[in-house]
Amino acid sequence: MKIIYFFRHPKIGHSIHRVFRTLVNELEKTSEINIYEMPYLGSMPNDLLNNNIYTFKKRDTKAIHHVTGHIHDVLLALFGVKTVLTIHDLVFLDNVKNPIKRCYKWLFWLYLPVKIADKVVCISNETKQNILNKIKADNLTVIHNAVDPIFTYSPKNFNEEKPIILHIGTGWNKNLNMTIEALADINCHLRIIGKLNEIQLNLLEKFKVEYSCILNLTDEEIRQEYINCDIVNFPSIYEGFGMPVIEGQQTGRVVVTSKIEPIVEVAGNAAAFVTPNNIISLKEAYIEIIKNPIYRENLVKDGLKNAKRFSIKNISKQYVELYQNLIKE
Repeated sequence: MKIIYFFRHPKIGHSIHRVFRTLVNELEKTSEINIYEMPYLGSMPNDLLNNNIYTFKKRDTKAIHHVTGHIHDVLLALFGVKTVLTIHDLVFLDNVKNPIKRCYKWLFWLYLPVKIADKVVCISNETKQNILNKIKADNLTVIHNAVDPIFTYSPKNFNEEKPIILHIGTGWNKNLNMTIEALADINCHLRIIGKLNEIQLNLLEKFKVEYSCILNLTDEEIRQEYINCDIVNFPSIYEGFGMPVIEGQQTGRVVVTSKIEPIVEVAGNAAAFVTPNNIISLKEAYIEIIKNPIYRENLVKDGLKNAKRFSIKNISKQYVELYQNLIKE
């Protein structure tokens, strides 16, 4: 079996690369794998044209062509060959206010790619339903992301005096501002991965939250941050999946996260769920975790069990079945 993976330009971000690297490493044991990255970063017509020309030149009639996400539009260059498209979320539509841009992205990033692809993989049932709310499609299937095997159970004595709370991401959807306010008067150390803006820095000073910040970490350094922390904090207001939830659970840490889809689907019943826009809900979750060891232990135990659903063996098996069924068609 030959599979060609197409990735977005690496300067856009490495999150999709990280997710699929785990899968590719597993499938390389039994399949011939080729990987190509787009030469252009943007999403305007000129970028679309050049990326499609590049993709067309990489076609192979004997291969399965898997577009891994974000660059949905390159499906236009793959008409007539075996294709799989992974859609992580529809933030590219949900956040667009300009009606002309929205129509453009709906056509070239959603409608045409979904209609051209033989199979469309949604990383959550929430993403699948979101697509179906916008277009009719009968080629959708749900396969979750796999957790990287570098994340392994690493027991740690919980620091009740001053827990380290690991917060991953500082973007608009990561809810750091609300987290900072909720942590006022809680003795802790907030460890932030990502670049802080002026508003966030002012909030940290205003509410006197002890913190440190780091960015541009290697995968191994990120893994170590999970090991060092006591609580993984992920109270996002919007997510396509929520990989830090699984990475935290797999490491054996208590996870605080939002009671929204698809995070509820991903986390199972193995996280401290909060209402992300409610400071009291966040504060009560932190206090309960710090003061209640039995609660913590149950969350860790249930989290380890839940993370097994996302093992690379389980997820790669689902992809292999998808590819094999596509070959037979």
